[in-house]
Amino acid sequence: MTLNIRKDAIVENFFGVDVADPYRWLEDEDLPDTKNWTEYQNEKTRELLDGQLQRKRIKNRIIELNDYVKYSTPKKVGDYYYFFKNDGLQNQPVYCRGKSLVDENFEVVLNPNQLNSEGTAAITEIAFNQDGTMIAYAISYNGSDWQDVRIKNLETGADYPEVLKWCKFSSFAWSEDSTGFFYNRYPDPSTMGPTEDSYYNRVYWHRVNTSQEEDKLIYEESNRKERLFYPIGSDDNKYLILNVNNGTEPINEIYYKCLDESNSFVPLIEKINAYFTYLGNDNSIFYFETNENAPKGKIISIDLSKPERKNWKEILPEGMDPISFTKIVNDKFVVCTMHNASHKLKIYGKNGSLISDFPLPDFITISEVTGKSTSSEMLVGYVSFLQSMQIVKYDFDTQSLSNVFVMKDDFSTERYETKQIFYTSKDGTKIPMFLTFKKGIELNQENPVLLYGYGGYNISITPSFSPALKMWIEQGGIYAVANIRGGAEYGEEWHQAALFEKRQNSYDDFISAAEWLIRENYTKSEKLAIMGRSNGGLLVGVCITQRPDLFGAALCLVPVTDMLRFHRFTVGRFWTTEFGNAEENENDFKFLYKYSPLHNVKEGVEYPPTLISTADTDDRVVPMHAKKFGATLQEAQCGDNPILLRVEKNAGHGLGKPLSKQIEEDTDLYTFLFKELKINFLESKYKKGI
Repeated sequence: MTLNIRKDAIVENFFGVDVADPYRWLEDEDLPDTKNWTEYQNEKTRELLDGQLQRKRIKNRIIELNDYVKYSTPKKVGDYYYFFKNDGLQNQPVYCRGKSLVDENFEVVLNPNQLNSEGTAAITEIAFNQDGTMIAYAISYNGSDWQDVRIKNLETGADYPEVLKWCKFSSFAWSEDSTGFFYNRYPDPSTMGPTEDSYYNRVYWHRVNTSQEEDKLIYEESNRKERLFYPIGSDDNKYLILNVNNGTEPINEIYYKCLDESNSFVPLIEKINAYFTYLGNDNSIFYFETNENAPKGKIISIDLSKPERKNWKEILPEGMDPISFTKIVNDKFVVCTMHNASHKLKIYGKNGSLISDFPLPDFITISEVTGKSTSSEMLVGYVSFLQSMQIVKYDFDTQSLSNVFVMKDDFSTERYETKQIFYTSKDGTKIPMFLTFKKGIELNQENPVLLYGYGGYNISITPSFSPALKMWIEQGGIYAVANIRGGAEYGEEWHQAALFEKRQNSYDDFISAAEWLIRENYTKSEKLAIMGRSNGGLLVGVCITQRPDLFGAALCLVPVTDMLRFHRFTVGRFWTTEFGNAEENENDFKFLYKYSPLHNVKEGVEYPPTLISTADTDDRVVPMHAKKFGATLQEAQCGDNPILLRVEKNAGHGLGKPLSKQIEEDTDLYTFLFKELKINFLESKYKKGI
């Protein structure tokens, strides 16, 4: 199949600068030309990848490495422990419960695999009522951020008839008597304009076993349509708290009201350039984690009887390492901190005194801590680059630690290691980087390296576990993770160092990581691949347009690439607090235009082999970013290096992606890397005894 590529003579003027946009028609997913072009691109991609003889062996090994029993960190509610379990290769994990964590005769509570045959229905949120007899649970279909919410009676196993629509990352606060809950949602999209379906978030009260049409509106701010409101019930069920956000910026306000009074919400924290996370309360004393005047975080208390800022009390002051999250368990602060991009856990008293350092390995990510303020035990789940989820239970009374759900995967960690190095970026800043590889590796520039980064939104890239990456290091690959600026690895200052006009710092950090790997003889350009997703896809797009000579291959996954128009689509308007707005601010336009991947592709340049991915129902980063960037690169490319586009069907930005789709995607990504980096897949590299 061949296709004549359409180009339109569209030019838009930004502050006196004419900017061509010949592939704007690709923004319209329903246009026949867009559908034909997308089909053509997928055919080209499938022809190249399916034609690789190694693809089948790569896929089989990825399947083998995924085929083990997996658990999430259990949560104790009432008499039961609740957790997700995947028997090995199920598309979605099954939600189970049991009265013991030893007896494996568990009861199935929710099985999303039965909701549709493709396995694309995922449970994305579960909220228990006060006595653990009911749950509200959210379902996402085909990777969409939109969710349907249902209610299940855990005593009968039956769902109530109503389905709550128009929810997106909603939270739920059950009443003490379990007659219903407060939740946030958007208006019916059919009543809104075509670009306003994610505006006007509101809080409602829903009574169980009634229709959504009967829900009572509790709170809205119709004059501030971009605000988001997340309801939270206080520990003593006396207060309803609203966490008020404006987009993705790490700043929020806190409102509250007494539930036994017919009063309105009272602002407790507002107009402060910081985040405040509600932790719990003792009567009128509310506890918060915040970075207000403490970029690395601290814990404070506010007494509702004297809420003025001068009366706020600092309980745990800012430390050397940033706080990742805090929970109150057993009437103590359990604080997860980040030391050089990996997690540590400490337990403090309510007066801020250190009780103990929780004993955990180095170079891990603590994925979850469960337990209530009144619990005598807590459960902790953690992962590393080399080990899948490990779960331990801590008994506060006996101060004893025990393993839970020991997961056995087909991978021996003994021959592999993770180490951390620090390299210097362009402006002299020291940047940490994790390296995971086979012990005894030779520094001869011949090692294939996959370098990963993100660098944005205050998100830290800590150690993670992936069966596909196991396969990569089995075959002699090195996996490198650069903790570049823009994340939260060293607190809010690390994030601020790559905001707006400083964004280039993030890209310089990543390029410097690649240069260090080459300079230290780990690899060479021809053997060096880079990968990033979402904001990390933007990172990859910038780096291959700024330094196309530096990389042997690029995986540009669900990327943002049009930095002049991103705010016009779905939730893109929220990202202006991270990037800026090219239409409304001339200075923003200047620095966005300077690095926007779509607008910095040049004719006659040999770009590295690049695989760009997106999904047809991605309603977070819409497919137009990947499509316009792919079309532009293909037109400009000089030489034979392939520029491929992979458009996944019935999938979104990644939320709740079924395992079968994950395996297919991983197989394609690594087949592409093995081809372009000239790696031979050898079974002898992982067969036992070799």
